[in-house]
Order: sequence, then C-alpha cells, then structure tokens
Amino acid sequence: MPRGNIYAQAAHVCALLLVGMAFGGCKRSAEEAPEPIVSVQAEHPAVRPISEEIAADAILTPLAQAAIAPRISAPIVSELVQRGTRVHKGQLLITLEDRDLRGTALDSKGNLTQAQAAYSAATLAIIPEDLQKAQLDLAQAQVNLEVANRTAEERKHLLDQGAIARRDVDTAVAAAVQAQAAFDTAAKHLAKVQKTTQRTNTDTAQGQLASAQGKFENADAQVSYASLRSPIDGVVTDRPFFPGETASAGTPLITVMDTTSLLAKLHISQAAAQKLKVGGTAELEIPGVEDPQPATISLVSPALDPGSTTVEIWLKLTNPGGRYKVGTPVHVLIHGTTIQNATQLPVAAILPTDDGSTSVLVMGSDGAVHKHPVKVGLRTSEKVQILSGVTTSDLVITEGGYGLDEGTKVKVANDDKGGKDDAASGSKE
Repeated sequence: MPRGNIYAQAAHVCALLLVGMAFGGCKRSAEEAPEPIVSVQAEHPAVRPISEEIAADAILTPLAQAAIAPRISAPIVSELVQRGTRVHKGQLLITLEDRDLRGTALDSKGNLTQAQAAYSAATLAIIPEDLQKAQLDLAQAQVNLEVANRTAEERKHLLDQGAIARRDVDTAVAAAVQAQAAFDTAAKHLAKVQKTTQRTNTDTAQGQLASAQGKFENADAQVSYASLRSPIDGVVTDRPFFPGETASAGTPLITVMDTTSLLAKLHISQAAAQKLKVGGTAELEIPGVEDPQPATISLVSPALDPGSTTVEIWLKLTNPGGRYKVGTPVHVLIHGTTIQNATQLPVAAILPTDDGSTSVLVMGSDGAVHKHPVKVGLRTSEKVQILSGVTTSDLVITEGGYGLDEGTKVKVANDDKGGKDDAASGSKE
C-alpha cells in the first residue's frame, strides 16, 4: 500500500477516536451533573401561647370632659383660670354680673320671712282660737238648753196646779226650742271647725309658705348661675371669651378635660366583641411614639349600634404627665381569646390552595420538600395556630417555599434562627 494511504487512514482513525472520546466525555458530564438545590429557611413548629388579635383605628378622647355654659345671659366679670390650668372639682372658674339677681333674691327672702310669720300665727294662734271659741259656744249653748228645758218643765208643773197661766208655759217651751236650735248650730259649727276650717286654714298658710320658699330658692339659684365652677378634676383646654364680653345662656365659656387617662373608642363586629371582656389587654400604636403602648378594655357596650350593628369598645390608656394628646389618631390591636399551648408557625409558612384550604411544605429526610395539608386556627399578624397536619418534629419551610414543586431538593440557610442546626442535619446535598 502506498505510504500516503497509510497516513490518511491513520488520520481518519485518530479523528474517530477523538470524536468518540469527546462524545463519551460529554455524556458522562451530563449524567454526573448535580441536580440544582433551592435555598430556603425553615423551622420547627413552636408550642406557646397565642392570642387572637383584633385591629382597628380610633381617636384618643378624654376620660371626662365638661363644656361649661351659663344658664343666664350676663356680662363676664372675671376669669380666674387660663388655658392649661389644672383645676379641681368645685373650683370657681368664671364669675358673671349678678347684682340684679342678688336684689331679686333679697326680695324673695323678705317674702319668705313674712310667709313664715303668717304660718306661725295661723297654726299657733288663729286656728287654735277659732277652735276654742267654737268649743265655748257649744258649751254655752248646752247650758242654755238645759236651763230652758228645766224652766219649761217647772212651768208645766205649775200650770197643772193652776198657779200660772197657759201663756207662761208656752213662752217657756218656745225658749227651750230656741235653746235647742242654738245648741245644734253650735255643735255643727264646732264639727265644721274641727274637720274643715282648721285643715283649710292650715293648708292655706302652708301653701303660702311653700310658694315663698320656692320663689326664694329660684332666686337664690339664679344668683348661683353667675358663678361657673368645674364639675370635674382636669385641665382647662379652651376659654374663648374674655372679661367684659356678654355670655349668652347655653354658650360654652370654658372647657375642662380629665386627661389623666385617655379613651380610644372603636366599633367592631358582634362576633369579635363576644370574645372580649372588661379588663382585657390591648396595644395602641401612637404617632411619634416608638413602642406600642399598653391599654385595657374599660367598656364593652351591652347593645349594638343601631346604625352599623357593631359593638362600641372603649380602651383606657394611662396618660402620666399629659404625654399623649386628645384627638390623636391611633392604631389599635386588641388581644382576644388566648390559647396557652398552641402549635404555631409564621404566617409566611402557610400556603393557600385553589380549593380554599391551606398547606405547608415540610422538608423530608431525603432533603426534598413535601406538601402537607394543615388545618389552622387563630391568626395574628405574625403567627398562625396549627390545629392538625404537622407536629413539632417536622421541619417546615417558612421562606422561599412558594412555587416549589413536590420533591424539590432544598437547602436550609436560616439566618440566626433556632432551626438552623436541625435543618442542616436533615438535608442531603
């Protein structure tokens, strides 16, 4: 064979060997390439107390408030406090012009004194004297009747003896009849005095006294209306008028608020309100305050609001030094039903499904994730109670599991989380 053909065949064989080696190397590389591994975060379900949370917005209002308005129209004489002044219950705040009112009260007091004197005279002198006179008149009439009857009997006896004339007997009998009539009249008069006149005169005198007393009390009350006093302990928050201006009846002249504690009033559904009770805890997020502030439930309305069919809830927030201001909008978080030993996971671990149920991804011993349907209970902004589906021994994917298919290999890469060591030991790379 020529030397050139031998070289050509050798070159062809070498080319075939190189192609075969290259193809075999590529096939081996494809078969030996490691499967991609997804990095996730995972942790074991924890068992600890969990409380239902009810979130809402509210406005801070004072614990008590009094917008003090006069009941009379009169010029302002003096104002004894300024805005920001702390006052006590019963303290005098504003005085109005009252000289005309004091004059009326003085006149009423004089009329009352006269009525008291008239009542005393009627009950202690006039009425007893009338009764005594009626009794004496009756006694005198009875004596006259007895004398007249005795005289008539004696003359009848003398007539029978023929000692006197018939005319004398008739005169004596007529006198006895008149005496009987006078006695009957005196008896009726005494009965009338005892049953009617005495009571009527007493009631008349008593009525006049009561009328005078009422007029005096009314006049005295009018005088008191000129002095405005605080009905509560608190601080003056508004005082729009000044001395010399005329105050109109019913127009607030000064406002006092008790801000030692503030109230956050909100409305929630009836179902949520049934789980709350007075004394329960809550938290308020206040603008400008870094940490949520604790509050307590001071009122759960016993009736539904007729307009919204919701229940009004009052939260009491202590306000030492007046740190928080009335009218501030706050975000409220109320702690409802508490379950002491609740299995729970972060909210991010719960995956919704198309049929409305929920599930989680659990990392198996093979290093792959497996979907576990779970039944959930109470939810908070951070945690969810797990009723069934996983146990504390399961390693549940909390972040990075959304969209992973069943059997996907994962690697746990927790950042300073408690389940890091356990997760690492359970994964296979």
